[in-house]
Amino acid sequence: MIEAFLAGVGILGPGLPDWPAARRVLARVEPWRAAPPAEPRPESLPPNERRRGARTARWAIGVAEEALRGSGVAAGEAAAVFASSSGDGETLAQICEALAQPAPEMSPTRFHNSVHNAACGYWSIAAGCSRPAVALCAHDSSFGAALIEAAAQLAGGERAVLLAAYDLPYPAPLDAARPLGQPLAVALLLCGEERGRTLARLRLESASPAQAPAAAPVEPAAFAANPAGRALPLLARVARGEAAVVRVDLPGGGALAVTARP
Repeated sequence: MIEAFLAGVGILGPGLPDWPAARRVLARVEPWRAAPPAEPRPESLPPNERRRGARTARWAIGVAEEALRGSGVAAGEAAAVFASSSGDGETLAQICEALAQPAPEMSPTRFHNSVHNAACGYWSIAAGCSRPAVALCAHDSSFGAALIEAAAQLAGGERAVLLAAYDLPYPAPLDAARPLGQPLAVALLLCGEERGRTLARLRLESASPAQAPAAAPVEPAAFAANPAGRALPLLARVARGEAAVVRVDLPGGGALAVTARP
């Protein structure tokens, strides 16, 4: 069992342009409307890096910056866990198209952005962070894998861990093989003790599928196919200020029972 303090949230998706707006939607104060958000322009990335970096990196870093803003935790203090089920699908599609040409040519920038830890690497460099940084993938359970990794980092002595989960849909024709619905990026700043602010107190316990509570539906339902959407049931309880136990599925059929308290 691990105790953690949620000190900041970042979010970006259609109809969820930032945490204050998403909080009203998740608390059911306002209806969700599928308005595309403005593309993020992460302040920590120099203009050239923003231009060269993949869209997934900009989304992941954008929500990471929002989670840290006003939290009392500096970017360089927090260990990082970046999770994506699919990496950068746009870059993958571009590479596949290039390799299918009669005279295939590979752009070094595209190759650089194709590796799964690209967003995490951009973040570590931009934030000047020398704390541990992990990039992971666990298909549809990527958020759960990231959450248990963040908890392990806290249990191992890290004072703060920044968790970013993100998935953007593949372009056609790859989207037919792996449909992800709406794009979404979510960041949670988790601390081992209370810092400048606390949005919720979390207790994370492993549980068998039979012991864990039933999985709550992802709302808005448009994000149900996106693995990052697995964070929304937990964030909905935080937005409503509810004390609740939320199930988060793990790879291999396990589960976390996450108790959230205001």
